[in-house]
Amino acid sequence: MTALPTDNPATPPFEEQDPRQAVVELRSYRLHTGQRDTLIALFDREFVESQEACGMSVLGQFRDLDRPDEFVWLRGFADMETRRAALTAFYDGPVWAEHRNAANATMIDSDNVLLLKPADHGAGFDLAGVKRPRPGSSEGFPAVYAVYVFPLALHRVHSFPAYFSQSLMPALTEAGAPAGACFVTEQSTNTFPRLPVRENERVFVWIARFDSAEAHAAFTTHLAETRGWRAALESGFDGCTAGPAMRYRLSPTARSLLR
Repeated sequence: MTALPTDNPATPPFEEQDPRQAVVELRSYRLHTGQRDTLIALFDREFVESQEACGMSVLGQFRDLDRPDEFVWLRGFADMETRRAALTAFYDGPVWAEHRNAANATMIDSDNVLLLKPADHGAGFDLAGVKRPRPGSSEGFPAVYAVYVFPLALHRVHSFPAYFSQSLMPALTEAGAPAGACFVTEQSTNTFPRLPVRENERVFVWIARFDSAEAHAAFTTHLAETRGWRAALESGFDGCTAGPAMRYRLSPTARSLLR
């Protein structure tokens, strides 16, 4: 694991950004056994407003329902230069300096990070009017977020979004899925190399919200029976993918904006 940054010169905050961002990090942390709730409590208390004050948007924090020691979260930025400035401000700032040891102590691996951008105009998260629960909130949310990460063959990177829209989305819709949000790899150079990302990979990511675990389970059952999805699996997603899709079932934490 690459330890998260520990430098701490004083740095002024940046203006808060709109949560609908052009650059998104999908971050999945592997934690020591039994430490997930410890990290979530610390994160929801200390790392939400403090990050947003530095110019980024904390979009969602989640428990992975199938991996009890995985914590998944997303944060967004207006552009890559804003990302550099915002991450510098936070990781060189006083809040991270105070709590970094406690956060890093929960983690085995924090380097599983995808740097993404919306697949096309309007393909990201629609958060208009959404308000985050207040600090100290402990309310649970029944929603489940389904995340599919498709690793793409390099020679088919540019054709997969259209294939997804024309061939896969109809099958997903038939099985009961909402439209969701679609992202592709942001190929710009990592502007904050102190935090590694999965470079030299190309992916397509679909994220959709279901009202409950039961609704998502029904969708999964129907999808397996959908002719279009079965045909897509048999064709290897039209030869576009470089391996099987990675799937997540995510449950929002008490202060997740996506909930």
